[in-house]
Amino acid sequence: MRIVFLLLVVSFIFSCCQENKLPYLGTPIMKGGAAVYPTIDPFTMRNQDGMEVSFNSLKSKIHVASFIFLSCPTICPQMSVQMKKVQEKTQGMDDVLLLSFSIDPTRDTIPALRSYATKIGAKDNKWHFLHGNQEDVMRLAEKSYYAIAYPDSLAPGGFTHSGGLLLVDKELQIRGVYDGTSNEETKRLLKDIATLRKET
Repeated sequence: MRIVFLLLVVSFIFSCCQENKLPYLGTPIMKGGAAVYPTIDPFTMRNQDGMEVSFNSLKSKIHVASFIFLSCPTICPQMSVQMKKVQEKTQGMDDVLLLSFSIDPTRDTIPALRSYATKIGAKDNKWHFLHGNQEDVMRLAEKSYYAIAYPDSLAPGGFTHSGGLLLVDKELQIRGVYDGTSNEETKRLLKDIATLRKET
């Protein structure tokens, strides 16, 4: 069953201060008369090669994030198809990374992630499949990326999760949310990546 994720609704509350500048997701706080938007919380995880990927390694990089699990019988394969399109179109952009967080780390071991990444043609140092403590991943999804991800015995595959692709800028602020099962939404994401690269 395709999950209608709340992020597309939340995106309507974005606030944008400058023309030709992408909006921000989240509620700002005022500091010194300026609006300061939320950033991604610190984290450290391992990718499909067992290499550390952290909050710090994402600074000065634009990244696109998704939350998936390898045994997902519904939207995850479609999300990976769209992420691969983003990989292909941004291959020459060293400042753009792709992150797919596993919400099922017990089954999605690092070797399993490596096998899957190889199977679908993920490029090393470009598209990272991340393995971490499940509670940490779930918390990061909800609190930092405003995504839905939780165990659900009634859902296909045992998890309920959103199908969003999230665009995050070099300051680790979320700047866009896109339906990860839609070709048209992926085109919009790619357009916004180009806009964001000019902005930063």
